[in-house]
Amino acid sequence: MSARRRSGALRFWLQRAAMLRRHPLGMIGLFLTVGLALTAVFAPLLAPYDPTAQFAGKELLGPGPEFLLGTDRLGRDVLSRLLYGGRPTLLVGIIAVPFGAAIGTIIGIVAGYTSDLVDTISMRAMDLIFSFPAILIGVLVVAIRGPGVENVALAIAIYNIPVFARLARAGVTRLRHREFVEASVAVGASRVRIMFQDLLPNLFPSLLVQIGVAMAVAGLLEAGLSFLGLGSQAPDPSWGNMLADARASLRRAPLLGVFPGAVLATFLVGLNFLVDGLRDVLDPRDTSTEA
Repeated sequence: MSARRRSGALRFWLQRAAMLRRHPLGMIGLFLTVGLALTAVFAPLLAPYDPTAQFAGKELLGPGPEFLLGTDRLGRDVLSRLLYGGRPTLLVGIIAVPFGAAIGTIIGIVAGYTSDLVDTISMRAMDLIFSFPAILIGVLVVAIRGPGVENVALAIAIYNIPVFARLARAGVTRLRHREFVEASVAVGASRVRIMFQDLLPNLFPSLLVQIGVAMAVAGLLEAGLSFLGLGSQAPDPSWGNMLADARASLRRAPLLGVFPGAVLATFLVGLNFLVDGLRDVLDPRDTSTEA
């Protein structure tokens, strides 16, 4: 990439960052998402107790000075488990989504810019994967490989491959006949250079927005699979298995279900606000976003 193009790309992203700072919902979403992510990362420093420690005789206590959010049916501190419970969601969001996005984007770019045969075969394979609901892919992967956060992350990565492949292919189809691509062809640039130095940078805005959407879906899927006992395994906490554990004690301690549900909802709302902000500042209809 030339120095001029790098300078233009840097200027573009600095302009969009400034626009996001003036977007109220986007900033609220950024604050909520980053805040919850930081509490998960620094959970060992913030949590008052070990999340798996059981305090005999202190089961199902309500919020109080000793246990700020109370204890569960096994006498474990709810606040500590909430802080640590964000780690599985953060793990699948940071690792699984970008992994699936990278593979899907490469497939989509190659399919959109090479031969019709490659395009047809690739997209029919993506359609086959996309025909399975996300929860079913998760159940299938866990059934084959066993429960655990790593296998949930694998399922989420697989689910996201066709999502990003379709998005990248649509972008390449829209851009492949633009002047900057034809100029590269005219000077003898290789297909690989055109695909990954000319086309890929122009796909970043829409891909970035989709990554935000995919992270919200990943968080919900991880919580759902953990709720079913297929994700994080006891005694390790996650928001999903905390909701599952709360079912047995809802009559005596209804807040046990409220706290993890509220945190999960806050995380999803924050991501949706952030995605709305990114969509507004990275509007693909704005021709200034193209190199």
